[in-house]
Amino acid sequence: MATARQEADYSALLGVLAQFPGGASLEEVKEAASFPVSTRTLIRRLAKMVDDGLIRKEGESRAARYVAVAGTGAEVATSPTFPQPQMFVPVSKFGAYVLRQVTQPVPARRPVGFNRQFLAGYKPNRSSYLTATEKARLAAISKTVDEGAQHTGTYAQRILSRLLIDLSWNSSRLEGNTYSLLDTQRLIEAGETAEGKTTTDAQMILNHKTAIEFLVESADDIAFNRYTILNLHALLAESLLPDPAAAGRIQQIAVNIGRSVYHPIDMPPVLNECFDEVLAKAEAIDDPFEQSLFIMVQLPYLQPFEDVNKRVSRLAANIPLFKRDLAPISFVDVPQDTYISGTLGVYELNRIDLLKDVFLWAYERSAARYGAIRQIVGDPDPFRLRHRQSLKHVIAEAIPGAHEQEGRCRICRGVGRRPPPRDRPRPLHRDAETELLSIHDGNFARHQIRPTEFQAWQAVWRQTPASGKRTGKRRKRSVPDQQR
Repeated sequence: MATARQEADYSALLGVLAQFPGGASLEEVKEAASFPVSTRTLIRRLAKMVDDGLIRKEGESRAARYVAVAGTGAEVATSPTFPQPQMFVPVSKFGAYVLRQVTQPVPARRPVGFNRQFLAGYKPNRSSYLTATEKARLAAISKTVDEGAQHTGTYAQRILSRLLIDLSWNSSRLEGNTYSLLDTQRLIEAGETAEGKTTTDAQMILNHKTAIEFLVESADDIAFNRYTILNLHALLAESLLPDPAAAGRIQQIAVNIGRSVYHPIDMPPVLNECFDEVLAKAEAIDDPFEQSLFIMVQLPYLQPFEDVNKRVSRLAANIPLFKRDLAPISFVDVPQDTYISGTLGVYELNRIDLLKDVFLWAYERSAARYGAIRQIVGDPDPFRLRHRQSLKHVIAEAIPGAHEQEGRCRICRGVGRRPPPRDRPRPLHRDAETELLSIHDGNFARHQIRPTEFQAWQAVWRQTPASGKRTGKRRKRSVPDQQR
């Protein structure tokens, strides 16, 4: 009869082999499991599991590979106590140790409270979650083209339409949101909600879109400070909290963590002190990737808000990346169970190993994705990038009122009569008119225009004036003449 220790070892080994659909060698099992026994004992454990029909052995000697058997031991790896990753993420031996610990049944894990030393012991630019090699690797895969000529936020602006969908969907998906990627794209681009889905799911995704736009469009102003993080929380939490006033406010009630034995701080004065300490340390870190991982670790651990803490940390992880014009991290393909397990490792063990494994893998995938997208997207106009807020204000003034064409163009030309900044090489109204004439039913959402406003705009814009004035079609042909 197997002892409790042996049963735990068998469960852990099944979880490891679940990560290797094609089977794993003895060396791969040992490295992934970080097994705390000798190789000889590991061989005996595997042999016993083969005899019991939990796994099968293919090949002999050094060529032998161990494969989990579906329908027997596979259930252990996919049970609530040992969730199987939805997609393979390379896990370090220390990450595997964390995974084994946090996937034990909740009654088997020791309850813990907030450990202030975990935060206090981190010294910016002296302590480091990432090694020098890891930082160099991340920097190498995130380099932008013509770095010296880039304006803050250029990279994110260049891929914004794709980033809004990717990051909104993946961050929401990690919270259990049931929208598909296509559902998310339709919601963001056309304002169409998916049938059979909850309004909460739609609200969560739209909140992400607004929050991402806030970070990208305010890249010059955002930082790890109260203004940025509190407002980021307010945008992500809009209409999702029982108390509307809790959005953007440090939590004032006790918070419990589902599926965890961790109990966060419930004393507001201490919570506020630690919140400021987290922000100060994050801001003081020189390396942008270290900043990104630090906030993903420490902000959810602190649990400063009543809810939406992890969502804030995932978007805040992009702050240093946006500001340095580096590829963003959008958590593409990150398995929900692996991410949750990594976060639980921080909560219950103060171990970052598994969450760091997820971060490194996720960033490499995101950087590769947006590197490919950058190759097929043209360079943004530096002039339009600098004055994007002014252009948004013009569109916001012109569209909702459903003015007739000539009135709308007067609004655009009115911008050109305003005193231009010294760095404005051309009248802004030309770009405003071009932007206005390029709006259609596939892109109006980027201006935060509601479908009803867009429909009213179309109805007026497309009509032919009785006085014989030029139609929208003719005016569109006139734009190049104005620009010459």
